[in-house]
Amino acid sequence: MVMIRDARENDLDEILQLRNHAILHSTATWTDEVESIQDCSRWLAERRAAGDSVLVADTHGTFAGYAAYTRWRPRMGYRYTVADSVYVVDEHQGKGIGKMLLVELIARATAAGKHVMLADIESSNAVSTKLHLSLGFTPAGTLPQIGRKFDRWLDLSILTLSLG
Repeated sequence: MVMIRDARENDLDEILQLRNHAILHSTATWTDEVESIQDCSRWLAERRAAGDSVLVADTHGTFAGYAAYTRWRPRMGYRYTVADSVYVVDEHQGKGIGKMLLVELIARATAAGKHVMLADIESSNAVSTKLHLSLGFTPAGTLPQIGRKFDRWLDLSILTLSLG
């Protein structure tokens, strides 16, 4: 059984481990600087202060992944637009956990009065793209070679979902 719930401070070690794994081994996030527990704690506090949702997937008492949304841009004109992030632990991938997290994240953003959710996805990430498309996101465009990681240029695909 998978339970989707709000993240708590005692989830920070697992969230940090998953975030740093993505930093070191994937193009899901475009940084190569690993984070500390203080960075992760500050991130969670900032999300809460902003009223953003940070969710955790818990399967039989085991951390399986997390999802969050954040304001897409800091200017007031963007206050109704959020961007999502979904990360699932390797051994729990392919079990529908990412979809469960994203469905609840969409529900939370809708309830919070957000208007559009964006997904910024590295263009070769077919799994994330497929997940978002399955929930009604539509492609808005691709920005070629705007990022760099692992000594290669990365393209960014942007998908959008109207929430209201």
